[in-house]
Amino acid sequence: MRIKEQDIKKMMVGLLAASLVVRGVLAALLEFGNDEVYYWTYALYPDWSHFDHPPMVGWMIQLFSLNLLFDSEFFIRLASVVFMTIDTYIIYRIGKDINDAQTGFYAALLYTASIYAFVITGIFIMPDTPLMLFWLLAVWTALGVIRRQEAIQNGSGLRQAQAPWLLFGLFAGLAMLSKYSGVFLWVGMGLYILLFNRKQLKNPFLYLSLLISAICCLPILYWNLQNDFISFSFHSGRVGGGILNPATFGTELAGEFLYNNPVVFVLCIIAVVAALKGRIHIESYKLRLVLCTALPLILTFLAFSLTRPTLPHWNAPAYVLLILLAACMLSEKHPAYEGCFKLPQVIRAALSVMLFVVVVGSIEIQTGFIPLDRHTEPEKLGRDDFTLDMYGWEQLEEKFAALREEKIAEGVMKAEDGIVADEWFPLANLDYYVARPLGMKVMGIGYLEKLHKYMWINEQRGGFRKGEDFWFFTDSRYYKRPEALYPGGFESIAPIDTITIERGGKPTKNFFVYACKGLIYMQPTVAELKAQREAAKSKPNEP
Repeated sequence: MRIKEQDIKKMMVGLLAASLVVRGVLAALLEFGNDEVYYWTYALYPDWSHFDHPPMVGWMIQLFSLNLLFDSEFFIRLASVVFMTIDTYIIYRIGKDINDAQTGFYAALLYTASIYAFVITGIFIMPDTPLMLFWLLAVWTALGVIRRQEAIQNGSGLRQAQAPWLLFGLFAGLAMLSKYSGVFLWVGMGLYILLFNRKQLKNPFLYLSLLISAICCLPILYWNLQNDFISFSFHSGRVGGGILNPATFGTELAGEFLYNNPVVFVLCIIAVVAALKGRIHIESYKLRLVLCTALPLILTFLAFSLTRPTLPHWNAPAYVLLILLAACMLSEKHPAYEGCFKLPQVIRAALSVMLFVVVVGSIEIQTGFIPLDRHTEPEKLGRDDFTLDMYGWEQLEEKFAALREEKIAEGVMKAEDGIVADEWFPLANLDYYVARPLGMKVMGIGYLEKLHKYMWINEQRGGFRKGEDFWFFTDSRYYKRPEALYPGGFESIAPIDTITIERGGKPTKNFFVYACKGLIYMQPTVAELKAQREAAKSKPNEP
């Protein structure tokens, strides 16, 4: 006898609970990564949209931290911990609707095994956190949209059949409000309609659904209208143009292989091939919709990677959909029977890879037991150890607090002096881990392309005044000389001290602290930069 759905539901509860607890503990214990702590500024200074991304991730941080009333790593990441649990249940339900409960359970397990799903969207707080929730809700709803077309053709249940269109438009719009790649939900739906269901082009609810998505995106449009469409210009520069570069293409492929879990990635490729050859028994409309939504996103960023660097999590939502095909394939090959249920070895292998990555990665971040860096020079210490991006910031605050008090007492610096840097990283790290507990302000002096949101934060913190003094930090992983960054920018720039970060009782990274005294250079405001761009556009071309 096939395994009962009730037994599968019990196993799902165990999976959801175990995943929730593990990710919750890690969310509380690990320091923020560079990107995460930057998105904290979205909640600290909320806006209709932002230079890099739409506003949803900031709104979610505000919601789950009660507008930063609770501002520890756990509460700032809480949306990720909660949403990934919901996502796992949704993918179970989609798999169940596509085939059966066993397929849904296998899909939930493979989703849990995905490094992208478990870590990037399930522990770290990223734009992908809300994106995945609305992405899966939209796909689940889209399957319902197509399934209900029969009711329309029969002339019955018209309103009930059309209602999912409105939900799809809402979820797709919220996905785009989370991350621009959410637009591929509409690319997939549009491609499906054009290729397989052109009758829907006469359906007014299709256009009403599009309108709902467009309304959701109004905050993005409004902010970009106010800021010369700078966000779109920035992202078009990241993916457009360039010459053929096999290295970036190879890096993208390798990243997709690792981010999605090597076992899961290979399974997805095999499943796509099997589905195209008709070896997976799934209704044609379900297969077509999954492929129409997933493949354009994958192929688009693979194409971009041919000429410039890309990041492998950009198209990871597409692989989440391919997991459904892999689950269908495994469910057919490995039917579960009551009393002798055993997970397929390939799923156990995928979960083992995930467990290995999480355990070893967490221990490495905290202890550095694997020697990833061989540098001994003070200005290069830790350069090759990427785990140090998530370690040592709390230690820096503790040691700097004592140094700051000492230098204020000596009259070298003043209590009101802030911190300055030239790039969003480490500005956001210093902002959260150092300036926030010490009551200091953090400002950015540099180019818009490097400061990102800190161009706007500068203004919200009152801007600059000539003659101000600032602390400047640079670490041995990304060492920069402030004299080279700001030639003529201050009356004097002098080293103050070196703070050594230790891990496992050994020096692992150095922070070099400088005093930048007497500000001379005045950082342009956003309005001034906009005026400069408009002046450049209106200036006649010189012969």
